[in-house]
Amino acid sequence: VQLQASGGGLVQAGGSLRLSCAVSGSITGYNWLGWYRQAPGNQREMVALISNTGSRNCADSVRGRFTISRDNAKNTLYLQMNSLKPEDTAVYYCNAWTPRTNAWGQGTLVTVSS
Repeated sequence: VQLQASGGGLVQAGGSLRLSCAVSGSITGYNWLGWYRQAPGNQREMVALISNTGSRNCADSVRGRFTISRDNAKNTLYLQMNSLKPEDTAVYYCNAWTPRTNAWGQGTLVTVSS
């Protein structure tokens, strides 16, 4: 499986970005799809998850600002990020998970200026 993340860039604090993750093959077979991020000097952390039944989970730090969604017809995962803060600056990675698969995209850089 291949995951291709896109949509990162430079944005001012308070702005918005939408990340996309194109997945090769059908995404309906993955138990969970998710977005993670890693800031310089920090460990990778979970940002938001969505299950194959539509259940969602997200980090407290982004709740109310970020929304994860999926388009099964396009085999694409999204992350809508609003009210961005400088502390959201990181490389964002998409992930596809089953008990037998744990696949990662290459990452897309999001930089939020103050």
